[in-house]
Amino acid sequence: MSRATLDSLIGATAYDAHGEKIGKVKQIYLENSSGSPTWASVSTGLFHGDSLVPLAGAEHQPDQDVLRLRVDKSEVKSAPHLDEGGRISPEAEQELFAHYHVDPRAAGWNTYGRQQIRPDEDPPMTHGNRADDSIVRSEERLRVDTESEEVGTARLRKYVVTEEQTFTVPTTHEEVHVEREPITGERAGRQADIGEEEREVVLHADQVHVDKEAVPVERVRLAVDEVDDEQEVSGTVRKERVETEGVEDDPRRQ
Repeated sequence: MSRATLDSLIGATAYDAHGEKIGKVKQIYLENSSGSPTWASVSTGLFHGDSLVPLAGAEHQPDQDVLRLRVDKSEVKSAPHLDEGGRISPEAEQELFAHYHVDPRAAGWNTYGRQQIRPDEDPPMTHGNRADDSIVRSEERLRVDTESEEVGTARLRKYVVTEEQTFTVPTTHEEVHVEREPITGERAGRQADIGEEEREVVLHADQVHVDKEAVPVERVRLAVDEVDDEQEVSGTVRKERVETEGVEDDPRRQ
């Protein structure tokens, strides 16, 4: 496999076995003896740095710039991470094999599309230590993630109250008054009968009747808004320090 072919994987978007996005591929690690691609570092966007994922069984789709892995996203989030030097020590690789349940004898990415992978003259990105006289310095790092959980409830309740309402309604009614008109002219000389007589008039008035009806006037609902916030977290971590005897440390090489 040419170096250009491997470089084409850099920047590809990695997805897990269920199609869930993991992150961008940043680097490919080859096995020292065979040169077969074994691991890829993926930027997941979390605070604890890049995650290492196994390439065994992975499928690359160059036309979509996609790398499909055979692991779950949850496994990637909890996997061991690279040290500050960006190299994979034999001890760390064994931890990765155990975490992903990968057989070390079949850990290489043996096929790339339909091409058989073969190491070439380009210098491979190897892993492990160059000599057995080195020690690995480790340190703890905080892993920060968020998870949604219930913190309270909001309730919308409707109840009934009474209030007094007063309206002014225009009405009419009839009243009676007496009108007197003198009799003059020809009617004044006529003979009149004297006796009892009565007349009556029916009076009318508007009567106000009050009734009630229920009508809808407003729709009320509970709406939930997601608000961005920040929380400061802290924790105590341990770090290993290296001391030397019989040799002077060069600060420029640390």
